Formats: sequence, structure tokens, C-alpha cells
Amino acid sequence: MADSVLFLFDASSEGRVLMTPGDPPKPLTIGDQPGYEDVVSLSGRVLRGDGASDVWARLAPGASIPEGLVALERRVLADLLGGDLFTRSGIAYQMMNLTVKNRFCGVCGAAMRDHRRERARECPACRAMAYPTLSPAIIVAVERDGMLLMGHNVNFPAGRYSVLAGFVEPGETLEQAVEREVYEESGIRINNIRYFESQPWPFPSSMMVGFRADWESGDPQPDGEEIADVRWVTPDNLPDLPPSVSISRRLINDWLRRRGSVAS
Repeated sequence: MADSVLFLFDASSEGRVLMTPGDPPKPLTIGDQPGYEDVVSLSGRVLRGDGASDVWARLAPGASIPEGLVALERRVLADLLGGDLFTRSGIAYQMMNLTVKNRFCGVCGAAMRDHRRERARECPACRAMAYPTLSPAIIVAVERDGMLLMGHNVNFPAGRYSVLAGFVEPGETLEQAVEREVYEESGIRINNIRYFESQPWPFPSSMMVGFRADWESGDPQPDGEEIADVRWVTPDNLPDLPPSVSISRRLINDWLRRRGSVAS
């Protein structure tokens, strides 16, 4: 059974997690909690599948990072400390957001509490339930004659490209969302859409559903709003790629393997 971790988050928009510095950094454990109470505004437990619990806590507004701790982006945890801790930190972050948004019941106004058996909040007065928000999003590797369609999002670091992605809209199937997003962001029409795999992506609350598809018609044209550039790439002219923990990188690596290449 894995140790119970105290996921202490700062107030940044993506919730950096505080740890003891080192190589690698060391997660806080439940026993480390005393001494941080004066800088914590909220806290709660996180049910795990092995019957144990982790704990989340959030720094109070304006509080400084306690001495002896460093703030790490959650995206780097998989490479530094493994996929299990990355996943658990994401669940803790989503449970924190659930608590922040559901301190009081939206039906009767009573104070809510953590559910004893589910990752949820419940109202002790009227029994209303609230669950973490999950926003479905698609991500797709579009291929044409050994090439892969990749775009540079305006929010990416300079030089980074990835396969195209976007949120599913009300009334859409996943496949319709794939077709729409690819056309809106690149002007490309596609066919032969097939499922790849999925990934929880708690930044802040997405469920990424991955697909592969084939080019049908059109030349790449960026939308100029979300996508600054879009192009066909080959294994010989790869740009800077997304981190290995992401489903976008797994889609790219899958394409490279089928082309007989490996990303550096």
C-alpha cells in the first residue's frame, strides 16, 4: 500500500504542489501536516482505490510558501516521481476544486461534507450529491502519406507543436467533435476516425479521448485564434514535442513507431 500523501497546493491557477526539495523531491506525508495549519485555508481527504486516503490542502490567499518547501508543476511529477503520484495529485486537485465550489448545498443551502465512500460531496440535510466536474475533450492524430498534422497553439512554448484537440460541444458525438475541431483549427477534412485511448487530464478537469484519422481534403490553414501555425511533419523534421506524460505525446509516439522511428 502506497504511503498517504499530503498534497499541499499553492494558489496558482494550475495548482502547483508543495514538496521537500531534493533529487528527486520528496512528497509530504500525513505526518508532515502539523506546522502548516496556519497557512492552510481548506483541506480534505481523497479516497484511494486501495482503501487508504490521501489528503489535500490549499494555501490561504496571500500566504507564502512555507520555508523548506518548493512548488512543483503537477505536469512534471510523472517524470520525477512516477505516474501513480501524478494521477493521485490530479485526483486531489479535482477534489479540492469540488470542495471549493460546493461548500454549501445548491438545493437547500446547508453545509456540505465529503461522502464517506465516494469521491463526492453530500448534503447531510437533503442528501443532494455533487461530483467532480469532467469536461470531455478530443485529441486526434491526422495522417496523410506518412505525415502527421501538427499545430502550434498560441499558449504553447515557442517552437512546440502537438496534434489537434478541443472540447466536445453539447449535442455532439465524439466523432463529430473530432471532425469539427480539425476543420475549425486547420481547414482539413478527415475520414476513417478510429479510437486510440483516453486519459484523465486534470488541468483543470478534462477527460481526453484520443483518436486517429486520415486526411481527406484541404491544405493546412491555422484559424489564427487558437492555432498560430499548422503543418504536416515527417519523422525527419519533428518540432519540440509535448511531455511524455500526455496522451498527445503517446499519439505522436504511436505514429512514429508505425513509421519505424523513435522520438528523441
